[in-house]
Amino acid sequence: MKTTFLLLLTTASLLASPSLAQNPPAADRPNNNAVNTAGQNNSDKPVSGANSFTEGQAKSKIEEAGYTNVTSLKKDDNGVWRGKASKGGTSTNVSLDFQGNVNSAK
Repeated sequence: MKTTFLLLLTTASLLASPSLAQNPPAADRPNNNAVNTAGQNNSDKPVSGANSFTEGQAKSKIEEAGYTNVTSLKKDDNGVWRGKASKGGTSTNVSLDFQGNVNSAK
């Protein structure tokens, strides 16, 4: 009984040990560009893909990028939200892709 208890205690302490973590240090992990979390675009044009942003979330993301008066948002066949917005007093076409990249027509 005592041996079983010691075996269980040893196993539990080994499993809880941080040295056995499955994830490598952040510096050793590859960059996952599937979602833009850096606050800056990882593409200078919209990337096609399954977009899970709702219309409200898309509008908020575009506003976070410095645009105002975001209107006419529609998701196109490539999963890109497109609409109109203003920035610096100028009206422009804007887009938001599934990665969170906000782009304007230039």
